[in-house]
Amino acid sequence: MFILTIEGREKEGAYSVKDEDGDQILYLFEEEDDAIRYAMMLEEDEHPPIHVLEVEDEIMLKTCESHNYNYTVITSADVVIPPEIGHDII
Repeated sequence: MFILTIEGREKEGAYSVKDEDGDQILYLFEEEDDAIRYAMMLEEDEHPPIHVLEVEDEIMLKTCESHNYNYTVITSADVVIPPEIGHDII
């Protein structure tokens, strides 16, 4: 599984998107290539350089659940594009 962080600030949090209710949703990518493509789209929108970080699936899911973080797993069948607004680091 892969998450996105700001390069050089990996310990400060991971990339998330606000849903229609205003809740932060952490994106967990199953495939590294999908995470890299999404990071490239963010950087094209003038975001700071993004680091794709591999994380242990089970540990990441347990961490999210223990801290009550909302998350979604992005599979290779999903098509996601960065929103114009409403994304952050959690």
